[in-house]
Amino acid sequence: MIELQGLSKTYRSLLGGRAVQALDDLTLTLNRGEVVGVAGPNGAGKSTLISLLLGFLHPTRGTARIDGLTPRAYVERHGSAYLAELVAIPPRWTVERALQRYAILADVPDAALRSRVDAAIDRLGLEEHRVKEVRQLSKGTLQRLGLAQALLGDADLVILDEPTHGLDPVWTQQFRDVVRDLRRPSRVMLIASHNLDELERLADRVAILNQGRLQRLVTPGSAPAGDGAVTYRLRLALQHPALAQAFPEAIAVEGRPNEWRVRAELADLSRALSGLLAAGAVVVAFAPEESRLETEFRAAVADR
Repeated sequence: MIELQGLSKTYRSLLGGRAVQALDDLTLTLNRGEVVGVAGPNGAGKSTLISLLLGFLHPTRGTARIDGLTPRAYVERHGSAYLAELVAIPPRWTVERALQRYAILADVPDAALRSRVDAAIDRLGLEEHRVKEVRQLSKGTLQRLGLAQALLGDADLVILDEPTHGLDPVWTQQFRDVVRDLRRPSRVMLIASHNLDELERLADRVAILNQGRLQRLVTPGSAPAGDGAVTYRLRLALQHPALAQAFPEAIAVEGRPNEWRVRAELADLSRALSGLLAAGAVVVAFAPEESRLETEFRAAVADR
């Protein structure tokens, strides 16, 4: 659905200062039906990429096409669902009034407007806040209102910038369900976030940007790249004498009884774990200390 070829954006000072290369030679394809994450440190180019995809900015070099159209032409013709990193809504609007106005902007038909607003209020748990003014909302509730307005339309292009910012743990989990509900074969979703754990759970692929360049494209949950050693956390119900034989270099985790760090290549880890189980040890948990995405992110931004 989205084709980026050599996409670049340079910001130049009107006063002749040093030019800033915000995005540099980005080539990437985003397919219908996908949830694609974008991760990177501050200044990596995430916000510039989003602005280019929404048609707010024009590239300095390269092209961006959405269904064959320039981003601005696509959004003008088909619309988009967009949650900005900073939710800014007139403070004296009520929650209900704000959603009604955003529904009108999203071209929701008059006959469906009320039901669509009610559904968004219900989905994001805003019923008790319906008649409150925006200025009365907590940060987390304001974020949920921002998410609600993004869900009002029926766009095939969905862009969410730091969508879990300010959400409490309950609504962070609820957000995962919202994303799953939004998936459909015709839709592409782009989620920019500093929360690698959420991207690991939600995204089909994650583009890691740094200094304006695409460093890596990672498929979360897949096996680590290459066949090098990896570190896992092993937790047993009770300490077992077979542990020393299965994992002679296991390191106890301070403050976590019956939990150890073990490091080896995956094949060796599997054999050792099999031996430990055969000896009668009860394994409570065995998981990577870092997710594949965390490992790739660390490598992508190191020393750059």
